[in-house]
Amino acid sequence: MTTVTDTANTTPTPGQAQQPASPYGARSADDKTLSVSSFVLGLVSIVMGWTFIAPIAGLVVGILALKREPGGRTFATWGIVLNAVMLAGFLVFGLVALVIGVALLPFAFLF
Repeated sequence: MTTVTDTANTTPTPGQAQQPASPYGARSADDKTLSVSSFVLGLVSIVMGWTFIAPIAGLVVGILALKREPGGRTFATWGIVLNAVMLAGFLVFGLVALVIGVALLPFAFLF
């Protein structure tokens, strides 16, 4: 004869580990939301030409993801690299434009 037990209201036995309650709600062990967000911001900033705000946000999110999501380390690292490359490109382009503008300043009043 088999007995039916109610598994919904069972308490863990002393041999079972009890999961601590998370203050941020239920999260899975392989949650990679921040990591993937950083990676997507890096890709989109390169493809769409977003040069300042998106790479800064992607860098911040990527650094947070490295600390909070050990399972998404690869996505976070690539997101940081892509966002840093785009931000560095923006800074180099801005400096080149500034230098060319200052170099051409004496010729601005000839016309």
